[in-house]
Amino acid sequence: MLVRAIGLSKTFRGPDGGPVPVLDGVDVEVKPGEFVAVAGASGSGKSTLLNLLGLLEPADRGEIWFDDVCVSRLSRRAQCPVRGRSIGYIFQAYLLIAGLTALENVLLAARYVGRSRSEALPAARALMERLGVAHRSGHYPSQLSGGEQQRVAYCRAVLNAPPLVLADEPTGNLDDSHAGVILSELRGLCREHGASVILVTHRTDAAALADRTLRLRAGRLEPGGGGGTT
Repeated sequence: MLVRAIGLSKTFRGPDGGPVPVLDGVDVEVKPGEFVAVAGASGSGKSTLLNLLGLLEPADRGEIWFDDVCVSRLSRRAQCPVRGRSIGYIFQAYLLIAGLTALENVLLAARYVGRSRSEALPAARALMERLGVAHRSGHYPSQLSGGEQQRVAYCRAVLNAPPLVLADEPTGNLDDSHAGVILSELRGLCREHGASVILVTHRTDAAALADRTLRLRAGRLEPGGGGGTT
């Protein structure tokens, strides 16, 4: 098992200071090379689940195991190399650095884990070529369309060939053509490279590409939500 989460729970504070439970005892298992979709209504806890699995924020309760290591018990500092080398992130809002060119944004992933620019540059250029954004390498995010920004963000996420890719509504701001490019690439990561993908989506066509779908309702997995195929 590549990823195993046990009893994940998370509560935030509302505007009035009161507790707002978001996840309540969620269990998740993802195998190497598996494509898993996470579906549910707005506010059901989908993005929070992805943030916990990606070690972007800590759970209030529960454990996260990655390759037989309980990474949720590690210090935040010790989690950094796990995030950098083992997990790729694709966000709906792209989250590119405004002052960096498209190529520089992609190369940030290498810089984060201490890879030299000269070592990572050929892979970065090859990725951008395959995604059709190589000709925009010297442009800044403000000079790119939404589809181009998301393809650049995809290149950044997979530059280090992470075994796990987390994609939070990566097609939410894209038209069908550009959405198809991203979904095809994600599917290829699993089938051709053996990576695991966890995709948060509201699109039925995107969820249909997954091996199975987890369905969240009010912070809990619906019965049978951890298994089966779409």
